[in-house]
Formats: sequence, structure tokens, C-alpha cells
Amino acid sequence: MLRTALRNVLAHKARLVMTVLAVCLGVAFVSGTLVFADSTATAYRAAASKDFADIAVTVTPKDPVPGAAANQRTSVLDNALARRLAGVPGVAAVHPSVDGSATLNAADGTPLRVRTGANLAAAYVPGKDGKDSRSPLIKGHAPAHGEEIAVDTGTAAAGHFRIGDTITLATDGPVMTKRLVGIVSTKDTRVTAGGTLTLFDKATAQRLFATPGHYTGIDLSATPGTDQSDLAQRVTAMLPAHQAEATTGTAQADQQARYVNVLTRGYEKIPMVFAGVSLFIGSFLIINTFTMLVTRRTREIALLRAIGATRRQVVRSVLLEALLVGLAASAAGFLLGLGIAAALPDVLSGGTDTLPQGPLVIGPRPVVAALAVGVAVTVLAAWLPSRRAARIAPVEAMRTAHQPPTGRSRGRALAGLALLVLGTGLLISLTGAKDASEANLRSAMLGCAVLVVALIVLAPLLARPVIRLAGRLTRRFGITGHLAQQNALRDPRRTAATAATLLVSTALVTGLAVLGNSTGQALDRQAAAGLSADYVISTGDTMTGIAPDAVRRVADTSGVRTANAVTDSTLVIGGSVRNISGVAPGTVNDVMQLDFVSGSVKDLGPGRIAVSSSLARENGLSTGSRVNTRIGRQQDFTKYTVVGVYQDNPIAHDALGARSEVQRNGFLPHSVQRILVRTDGGAISAATEGRLRSAVGNNPLLKVQDRPALVRETAGTMGNLLTLMYGLLAIGVVISSLGIVNTLAMSVAERTREIGALRALGMDRAGIRRMIRLEAVTVAAFGTLLGLAGGLFGAWAVGALANGAMEHYSLALPWGTLLLVCLVSLTIGAVAAAVPARRAAALSPLEAVAET
Repeated sequence: MLRTALRNVLAHKARLVMTVLAVCLGVAFVSGTLVFADSTATAYRAAASKDFADIAVTVTPKDPVPGAAANQRTSVLDNALARRLAGVPGVAAVHPSVDGSATLNAADGTPLRVRTGANLAAAYVPGKDGKDSRSPLIKGHAPAHGEEIAVDTGTAAAGHFRIGDTITLATDGPVMTKRLVGIVSTKDTRVTAGGTLTLFDKATAQRLFATPGHYTGIDLSATPGTDQSDLAQRVTAMLPAHQAEATTGTAQADQQARYVNVLTRGYEKIPMVFAGVSLFIGSFLIINTFTMLVTRRTREIALLRAIGATRRQVVRSVLLEALLVGLAASAAGFLLGLGIAAALPDVLSGGTDTLPQGPLVIGPRPVVAALAVGVAVTVLAAWLPSRRAARIAPVEAMRTAHQPPTGRSRGRALAGLALLVLGTGLLISLTGAKDASEANLRSAMLGCAVLVVALIVLAPLLARPVIRLAGRLTRRFGITGHLAQQNALRDPRRTAATAATLLVSTALVTGLAVLGNSTGQALDRQAAAGLSADYVISTGDTMTGIAPDAVRRVADTSGVRTANAVTDSTLVIGGSVRNISGVAPGTVNDVMQLDFVSGSVKDLGPGRIAVSSSLARENGLSTGSRVNTRIGRQQDFTKYTVVGVYQDNPIAHDALGARSEVQRNGFLPHSVQRILVRTDGGAISAATEGRLRSAVGNNPLLKVQDRPALVRETAGTMGNLLTLMYGLLAIGVVISSLGIVNTLAMSVAERTREIGALRALGMDRAGIRRMIRLEAVTVAAFGTLLGLAGGLFGAWAVGALANGAMEHYSLALPWGTLLLVCLVSLTIGAVAAAVPARRAAALSPLEAVAET
């Protein structure tokens, strides 16, 4: 039986190639996702912290007690302490460091933004030889005073910098200009993984990031054979109590590993969705392929049974074929997965939030997963056809034809109806919830999955009425259209299994397209509803503020009608921390669209705030209420009067206060975090943006965004959803094409005599090709119609949850996308039928009729 299985695989290799490709895609996404996750974790581990290989112990200052001056954090790390640590037994070398962050403008004046937290800055600290071994010079010389800097080779290339250039940069304060005097190399993996490095002379770095004469950390390397824990204890004994601490390199590496695990946990989810969809859709192709192979080999299997083969041997033979196919698919899928893993960082990176770069890390997990998934899916999918093969009686060898199943089954109908009622009932029950909680979302996903499975189970029963309805179009092509319809109805189970691939992919794409379009429009309306300004200048993710003189320069910029400064801070209320915006009550309506339910923004002042509707609802507040709260760095809770309640507004945040009040208690006194700008006539142009950037000193820490850019940023997650949607469509296209090609090719082989008879009766080659193409389009239309129905119903039900969580949400059908899905699906059928149609048309009438 082993030789029989091998012979059958080789004899039907052309048919099984399609199955291998289908399984290959699923395996590729599984193995590629795991390789990507391991590689990203390794790259993040490199990018998140410095290399601890040569660091035995790091000395850092402890956090100051509340209320202490910020410079007390580094007051104990000085040259005297570094000299004392150098004398500790087991210390081989001492490397003081002054670290911070600096963001640079590229040579063209635009901010050189990289992944958040990767704009590194440090002091160039030369050793006894006058060189800093951590940053060897490649070109130029080391920075010698406060007007000079050096950068690493990657930063120089990204910013198009050359020695002698004047570079604009900022740390956490005003804009500075420095002259580039040196380019260095570095082994700091935070930089080599995609960050930037700016080096100052030691005195300048200490002034910027610590205090003069002090450091932010001291790294110690150990002599050979020294235990890190023992060394850390000896170092701790030398440190001032409660002012500094010693941490081993191993402990820092462990802490980093935990951080990386949390950071990268979400990056496996989207690719795993692709993998699951690929394997789920591919399983129908496997079942269909092996079912048709068993059907074609009815007489062969019957003869094996007649000469003594047992049912168990027949089952093992078919499963062995599946095992060989699965092994081939696993090997091919793993290789393809490496390409997917290499491409995923570029696909999942967006804007300035890029993933760190690094080499592919191939561990045992993706290899084992590729083999397990590929083999398991193929063997499990082939199990049902193998059982069907085992039931073939020896007498079947005497028959010349095989009657396909009708597709009608009372058990199938009852099971399908039960699943349909369960899925639709679960989804309908959620429409009244209007609560996008995690539990409800999981229930919605379960309901959608059950609904799709119900449609798949019922597909053979729905095939006849739906295809007969579609046949009104195919019959317009005459006898070829009529024959195409009858061929599609010849085996409803086979037709349903072939259409199932399109059904699943179409349902997924339709549902995601409707949800994505509806949510995107809601976010657009939400972002636009709260903002009447044309530009927003903000500090982005940094902790810096915008100086008052910058606000005045913006207001005086040509073309600016109004420039309204906003101070953002925190508001502790009801046991939670929320955001409060400090505004000028008299002019805020010029730049914000505030819809007050009660009260007025003009009543803001000392001791008075306004709150959003959601915050008021959560805390039982209304206009006139008195509430204990704390703004910014206030130490004690203070009674504030609520002077108004406004509709939720993303620009106004959770609460509004007078700017003077919020500024006085803010973490950065006398500064603002946003400037909302109205231009003359609502002018938005590159020239206006350039003038605004100049007004804020071309500070690379500040973001200058117009209204469309803000809307795009607010709806940024929709980009990922659309990427997922089109990715799923691409998977469905590929696997559905393979399924239709495979089904039609094997169907043509089964109908060789029938096609020969048609040719003998006078049908020309063009008619044969047209008949096969119309049959493929009919099957594609059947799957597409069921998928559209399931996807639209699921999107409507899930959208009810979003309607409760998003004020501006309403169901909006993307007619263009839905039409595109239909056209793509029908095109799949027509294109996939090209090869089988050509093969059918090439059959010789006499040879076909003579085939036995």
C-alpha cells in the first residue's frame, strides 16, 4: 500500500500541486509569523536597551522623594564616585555616561523622526587614550565645546548630513543649532536597530541631561571570574544610602526581556489571522481534491478491495498520500514564510512608528509549527475522503460510471439550520447591547464564525435554487450557458466546496470593508466635529512645552487670523486620571466646535471647570455641581464648580478649564502644549505650513498638522484594518483560483467522453471553452452571493456595538469596494477556467468518445 500511495501521488502530481500551494500559503503565514515574532522580539530587545554583554553592574540614581528638585537625581554620580568605584575589587573598568534624547531636523528642515524613544543623545567621554571606545570616530573629530556635535553613520545617512553642516535640534527645551564636526560608529543596538545618536562634549551633555560635573549612570565591567551579584553587593556598600543603586547586567537583561515580551505580544495577531484564514479556506480545497481523486479512482480502489485490500489499508493509503502532500507543502510554506517574515516589518510599520530592523531569527518553534500545521491540516482534511474510499465495494469495479451525490441530506439540513439560528440569534441579541466591551466583541466574533459555518454547511442545499436563479443570465449564452448551469448542478457538494473558499473570503472582506468604512467615516466626523482650526501645532509625544514667545510669533505669522494656545494637563477625578485642556474662554469658540448641553464656556475661571458628557455621566455631575478634584501637580484635592457640560470632543478632551488655572497647576508652568490656528480664508498649503514651522523655530519636537492630517492620524487604525481587508481578499483570490482551477481540471478529466460527444455533435472549440468559463463564473457567483449576505449581516450586527461606543458611528456601505469584490470574484472564475477550458477544447472527439 505504501508503493501504491507513492504511485498515486506521482500519477496525480498535477492535481496535487494545487493542494500543495493552498496548504503552503497557510503554513507560510504560520511559520512566517513565528519567525517575524522572534525576529521582532530580538530586534526590540536590541532597540529597547543597550547591550549588557560587557556590563556587569550599572549604578544609577534613585528616584527623588516627592517634591525634591529634579537635579537631585544625579547629584551623587560624579567623578569622585567613579574613582572610588574603580577601586572596588573585581571592577575592571569604569564607564561614566550622560544619556538623554535629542531630535534633529534633517538637511531639508523636516524633523528626523524615528521610532518613539530611539532619538538617543549622550556625552562623548574619552578615555586615557583620548578616544571613546563606545563611539569610535569614523570621520572628523570629537565635539570639543557646546557648539559642536557628532552623530552616528546611520543618522548622517538618514539626515543627509556632512561634516561642517549646521544642524537644528532640540532636547526637551528650546531649539538649538550645532555644527557637525564628527561621524562615529556605534555598537549600541538601540541605534543600529533604527535609532539616532547625537553626541555632545561631556560638559554640554551634563548641562543638558544632568547637572554640571555629574552623570546619569556609571557602567562597570568585571574582571574574569567575578560574580555579578557579589560585585553588585560590594558596589552597593560604596554608594550613598538611598541615593543610588547598583543593578547587575543580568537583572537589566531580564527586565528588558519582560518588557519586550509585552511590547511584541500584539504583533503576532494580524499575521495569525491570515494564517488561520488560509488554512481554513485551504482545507476545503484539500477535501475537494481528495474527494474527486477518490471518485476518479473508484474502479481502482474497488479492484484493490477485490484482490484483498482491507478498508483500513485503503484509508491508510489515502492518508499516506495526504501526509506526503503535507510534507511537501510544509517545506515550501516554510521557505515562503521566511519571505513573509522579512516583509512584515515594512507592512506593519506606519509613518514615524516603525519597527526596529534586525536579522531574521529562525528557531525551532517555526520549523516544528510548519511541519505540524501543514501535515495536520492536510491529513485531517483528507480523512473524510479516505473513509469514503474505504466504503467502496469491490462490485464498483464493474461499473463504468459514478453517480455523484445529490447534496441533499436531512442531517446536513438540520445541522445547518441549527447553526444558522444559533449564529443569527447570537448576533441579533447583541444589537441591543450598544456596548463594545471585550465580552460582547468576543460574542460577536463567535456569532459571525457560526454564521459562516452555517452557510458552508447549507451551501450544497442552497446550490440548486441559487444557481438556477443565476442561470437566467448564463442561459442568455445559449446551449453553452445551459450546459454550464447543469454542470455546476451535477455535484452540489463539489460545487459548494469549491465556492466555500470564495464564500469565506468574501464574507470576511465584506464585513471588514463595511466596518472599516463606517468606523473611518465616524472618526472623520468626530475629528472634524470638534475642530474649527485649520492647523494644530502640538508637542506630540514629548514632555516639552511650547514657549509663550513661540505662541506670539505664530499669531504674528502672515496669513494667520487666530492663534489660540491650549495647555493640557491631568485631572484626577472619581478615582481615575483624565485629561483637562486649559483654554481662553473668550476666544476658544474660534478654534473649537463646542456643543454645550448646559452652561457655557464663558463661565470658566479660577475654581470653575466644564466637563464632557461622558465624564459627567460617569461621575454624576451636572452644571452647578461641586466636585473634589486635582489638576496637574496640585498636592491636595480642591473643590471645583462645574459651570458647563459639553458633548464629547476629542480636541477639548475630558474637561475644560481656564488656561491661567491649568497653567498655574500644570507640570510645565508658563508653557502650552497646543496652538490651534485659524488662517485667513481657511488657507491650507505647504507655504503656510512652512511659515508656521519657522514661527516655532523649526523645532523638531513640535508637530505642525493641518485638519486633513489630523483626521488621517485619528483614523490611523483604519489603515491597518484596510490592509488586513485587502490581505484577506488577496488570500481568498489566490486560494479560490487554485480551487476553481483544480475542480474544473479534474471535472474536465471526468467528463472526457461527454465533451467528446459534444464535439462530435458539432460544438466547436470556442463553445467548449465558453461552457467551462461560464461554469466557473457560475460557481464564483454562488460563493460571492453567500459571502456578501453573511458579511453584510455580520457587519450590521457588530456595527451595533460600535454605535454604542462611538457617538458618530452609523452603518455606511462602501459601494465601490463591494462592487470591486463582486467583480474580482467573477474575474477569478473566468481567469481560473482558462487552462481547463483550453484543455477541454483541445480534446479530440474520436479519442474522447473512445476513452473507457
